Amino acid sequence: MDMKAGRVVKGIGFKHLSDAGDPVELAGRYDAEGADEVVMLDVSASSEGRRTLTEVVRRTADVLFIPFTVGGGVRNLEDIRELLVNGADKVTINTAAVQEPLLLREASEVFGSQCIVISIDVKRVYVGDREAPGKVVVETPEGRCWWDVYIYGGSRPVGIDAVQWAEMATSLGAGEIVASSLDFDGRQQGYDNVFLRTISERVEAPLIASSGAGSPEHMLDAIVYGKADAVLAASIFHYGTYSILDVKKYLRDKGISIRLE
Repeated sequence: MDMKAGRVVKGIGFKHLSDAGDPVELAGRYDAEGADEVVMLDVSASSEGRRTLTEVVRRTADVLFIPFTVGGGVRNLEDIRELLVNGADKVTINTAAVQEPLLLREASEVFGSQCIVISIDVKRVYVGDREAPGKVVVETPEGRCWWDVYIYGGSRPVGIDAVQWAEMATSLGAGEIVASSLDFDGRQQGYDNVFLRTISERVEAPLIASSGAGSPEHMLDAIVYGKADAVLAASIFHYGTYSILDVKKYLRDKGISIRLE
């Protein structure tokens, strides 16, 4: 769930955000419907220079009986501690980790890598036949590209190769990766499975696919072709296109080991 000003929002490519509901209400509903985990990201916290809204985190945690991951505006160990104290089980970090990578090492040493998640927002940079020194260039159906890391809620590119950053972040102590794509976000046409697969084949930490789910088939593709360990979705659940149980039954029928209850 992406959150802004205390409300769940959804957009396309991290822009054109529209209201999707109350985070406490939606989180409780998803728990009751069988979600395995709820991820809540305060998408404007870093760009606005503030912390995640801890009151919303606390109220949301109170209605959940499943793991709860929270991120947005996390700048230091104290911010992480505050989110954990207020009910988060895991904390995602993006902007602050890019700006100061050793924060990941410090956080994993203090709190344990099992609750430190690196959130990586990316956008493709197509290179055609040109060389891209120092970048991991991969052939995709749309052309040769590498993936640039974005910070501040997807508003600022930093010129860092996302695949190499995933390797570094996990070596520093991040226990999981949430991979989101500005190119695919909100379009409901599937995940960036080439990117997911490229990371998965280089990094041992669990990989959670985000951005692009429009159907259960897309989630299956992210697991099978993208080699993701888990899949995250928003629009199709926020607006009732599919239920969580519908998706889980589909994945189970396709041979994916998944908990139904």
